[in-house]
Parts: sequence; structure tokens; C-alpha cells
Amino acid sequence: MPKLSQISSVLRLGFSSRTRLSNGFNFVSRSYCTSDPPIPSGPLVSFSKLVEQGRLQHDPYQEKVVSAFENLFGRLEHFEKEMEDYHVKLADWEKKREEERRKLMVEEAEKKEEDGMWASMNKHGQKLLGRWVLGRRQMNVEPGVGKWVSYLNRERKLDSLVGSRPAVPPAPKGLYIYGNVGCGKTMLMDMFYGSTDGIIRHRQRFHFHEAMLKINEQMHKYWKENGAEKSSQYRISSWIMNLPVDEKVKEWLAGEEFYKQQLQMKHILPAVADKFLVDQQSSKKGASVLCFDEIQTVDVFAIVALSGIMSRLLTTGTVLVATSNRAPRELNQDGMQKEIFDKFISKLEKHCEIISIGSEVDYRRVAAKNSVENVHYLYPLNDTVMEEFERMWRQVTDQYSGEITSATLPVMFGRTIKVPESCNGVARFTFEYLCGQPVGAADYIAVAKHYHTIFISEIPAMSMEIRDKARRFITLVDELYNHHCCLVSCAETPIDELFQGTAEGTLFDLESFQFETETEDSRLRRDVLAEGSISAAGSPSSIVSMLSGEEEMFAFARAASRLIEMQTPLYLEGVRFLHPYFHQQK
Repeated sequence: MPKLSQISSVLRLGFSSRTRLSNGFNFVSRSYCTSDPPIPSGPLVSFSKLVEQGRLQHDPYQEKVVSAFENLFGRLEHFEKEMEDYHVKLADWEKKREEERRKLMVEEAEKKEEDGMWASMNKHGQKLLGRWVLGRRQMNVEPGVGKWVSYLNRERKLDSLVGSRPAVPPAPKGLYIYGNVGCGKTMLMDMFYGSTDGIIRHRQRFHFHEAMLKINEQMHKYWKENGAEKSSQYRISSWIMNLPVDEKVKEWLAGEEFYKQQLQMKHILPAVADKFLVDQQSSKKGASVLCFDEIQTVDVFAIVALSGIMSRLLTTGTVLVATSNRAPRELNQDGMQKEIFDKFISKLEKHCEIISIGSEVDYRRVAAKNSVENVHYLYPLNDTVMEEFERMWRQVTDQYSGEITSATLPVMFGRTIKVPESCNGVARFTFEYLCGQPVGAADYIAVAKHYHTIFISEIPAMSMEIRDKARRFITLVDELYNHHCCLVSCAETPIDELFQGTAEGTLFDLESFQFETETEDSRLRRDVLAEGSISAAGSPSSIVSMLSGEEEMFAFARAASRLIEMQTPLYLEGVRFLHPYFHQQK
């Protein structure tokens, strides 16, 4: 019989590094410390201690990767100082450039006035300005090519007056780690991420699902704040309003400002990238590190968005550490948007050392075999298992001494998800409730973030008849694992048989993760896709799975491997240290 202490016990293994993401997502990195949080040391020290203590099995492939991480770690502190100096210079350059830009614009306006351009100004000029401010009148500015030429000439003058943009210090090469399921990619990356705490101010760690959601959310926010629909509400800048010049001149200056804003809107991905890693609570800028787990190119939007975001980050000095099941050139086997993809990969290879973990061992399975018993994944679906499942539910909810109630969680874009039964960080669902309706990663992140222990009942063997549900279940497992939730479940088959198919047919061509297009601003996605020269037929709502059979096998194997690891004492005992719920209680 399983003991309650096995579900909610406190680990002697300490996990300390936690990051609060600016978009509201919580992530707790596995820092693999062996006691109370020590003075930050490199990943090689942490790895060696865990091997010495027998918590990790020595693996020469992992040791090679850790050595590469140690080399990168040793260069970060100096790079942080270089980037701090760079951002001071950049801020000074941007300030001077903006001051000179305003001077040039005023000089241009005054010259136009001297040339008599506005000599015949309407006597109701004040009213015209007021109407323009309210968005009821079009700008009185040169249209088309003439305006573009004026803008370029002004930028060239600024280059000569202020000088070129300060050069970004050469960043240390990041790492792109790829290999089989369970070989330790994510563990080693998290070990490195934990070691950078206190050294790098602007750092983030994302899983693919979470990163795509944040990109989509930031794009939506940027478009909403700066998009075309805002043109009717555009307000003249205070610096223009306070100028002692004719109202017609102010109108022209405001038009120039608005034209600049329109140009910026054509480059939405770089604008989103500039805020992607910045710690909004820090007034000081420095180096930035992005750890990206399970990098994928599952559809056209992912290729276009990742290419735009990553290219900008790498160009501006971000150190990228990524994991994947595939080598970079093998990510896009379907050949989607090949030109954009090839440029992105070329930049990735330039800025990252590519390392393969050649180990064929799935260490999650090794850890599970060394465990005394797996007590949180119950099967098959019979009366005995259901009674045990109910008993475990009663034990856990009794321990937390709370009333079992329903709850409603905020997701994103104003959406919510209903939780049928919950009690002080514990929640209960059926498989059908979580995977049988049109929900996605955003919903699962909300659930995983709010509840440290999740009970899921009636998990069936996956088959072609429930292909969509299988896709959602894999995404659900990813997010429960990423947030380090305790999962108690009852299923029809053992874990290794869960994705083998049924009499109705085996699983293949599993639909990849996609955004909840029913709730997204399709025009926003269409605009981004247009940057990739995508035809109207490729609109977001019509994007379907393009995964190959081999990609499906990766997805199945990863989900099964994670389900196995989630039964081990090492994982279960870490829930109280790693899950966001317990940090929020402090």
C-alpha cells in the first residue's frame, strides 16, 4: 500500500533556483544542490558532487556536455560586465540620437514654413489640429516614396551627427544539446541555469510550449498597444505640443512621428524579442541568457516566429542554450519555409556549439528500476484500482485539511478553465475533462502552476480514434513535468503500453502542439506569417500537423519517459522544493 508520505514528503535534496516570468508564468529550475543553497559554483562542481554521492550515474557523454557548460560558465561573469558597459553606452547613444532627431525635424519644419509651404494655412488650423489628435483627419504629410526618402535622409544625417550604434561585445558561444529521450539534456541545462543565479541578471528558462505562448502573448500585446487600430487614437507627443511653433507645423511633426511608429510595426518580432528576456524589475541592464528546452519547428508559425525572435536575440548578444531531440539541420524535415529556416539555422550554428549526447541510456528508466515501488501510476481500470485511487485522494485532501470545492483559473486572453474538485494545492480531473475538450498548453500551464498534486483518472490506451486527445495528453504531461507536479493517475495500461495503440489502430501522424486558434487574434498571426511569404491558404486556423512518424515516436517516448520519472522518489520528494505553490506560501 502506498504511504501518504510518499506523495507529499519533503526532500533532503535541496532545490533553490526560482524565476518569476514577466508574463505571469512561474518556472522553478532544477538546480540540483545537495544542501542549503551554497555560494554559486559552476555546473561541473554540482555534477561531480552528485556523481560522488551516487545520485547520478557517471556517464562520459554527460561529462563532456558538463565540461562545455563549465567553459561557458567561466566566461559569463566577464561578459556580464562587458554588457553592462555596453548598455550604458547604448543608452547614451540613443538619448543623443533622439535629441538630434527632434532638432532635425524642427529644422525641416521651419524650412518648409520659410519656403511658404504652409502660407495658405486654413484659418481654422487649431480646429484641424484638434481633429487630427482625435483621429478624424488624415496626416498632412508627403505620401509614399517621398516620405520614405525623407525618413532615410534624416537617418543618414543622424548617423553622421551621432555616429553609428555602439558595437555589441562578442558573446561567448552558447550550446545546442541534442540526443535521445532521457539522456540528461534537460537536467544538464537546468544545472547550468541554476549556476548562473546571481551572475546573470537577465536570464530565462522556457520549454517550447511556454515560449510560444509568451511570444504569442507579447505579439498580441504589442499589436494592441501599437497596431493600426490605434491610429484613430494617436496622440501628439508632449514635446511637440510644447513647441512654440505654428499649429500646422505641429501637425506635420506629429505625422512624422506617426510614420516612424508605422515602420516599427512592420518589425514586430524584433520588438517582441527586445523585451523577451529583460527583467522588468531590474533597472540595470547587462548580459542575457536564454535556456530553451525542447526546441521544435512544428509548424510554419513556429519557424517564422522563432527565426525572428532568436535571430534578434543572438545578434544583440544573448547567450542561447537549447536542447532538442534533433540536430539543428534535422529540425525541419518537412521543408517548411526553407529559406527562413536555413538562415535561422546558419545563425544558430554561428552562435552556438553543437553537441550530441551520444548515450542510448534512458536514465529516467534506470532511476525507476532502482525505486522500491511505483505507487502513483495505477492500472488497469478495475474496481480494485479505482478504490485505491479514491483512497489516495481522501488521504491527500484530509492531510491538507481543506474543503473540496470547485475553482476557476485565469488562463490568458481573458480565458479561464474550471477545476471541478480542488483543495489547498491539490486538484482532481478525469482524462476526458482535461484532454477531451479544445484546450492547450496555456490551460495546462495554469493548472500546473496552481496545483502541486494532480489526480487524473480513467486514462485510456491511446489510439487513432482519440488522436487529438493523445496529443493533448502529451502536452499535459510536459507541463506537469516542467512545473514539477506530483501526478497520481489511474490508467488502462502500464506506461510502456500507453502509446502502443489499440485494436482500433496504432498511433501515427500525431497532431503537434498548436495554439488555441479559436481564441487568438487570427489577423495578428496572419501578419506574422506574411513575413514568411505564406499564402492565404496557410492561415493559422488551417495549419495542421506536419510531424513525421519519427517525430511522433519522439513525442511518445518523451511522454512515457517523463511519466516514469514522475514515479521516482527523487522526483516526488522534490515537489515541495520545486513547485511554485510552495514558494507562494512563503
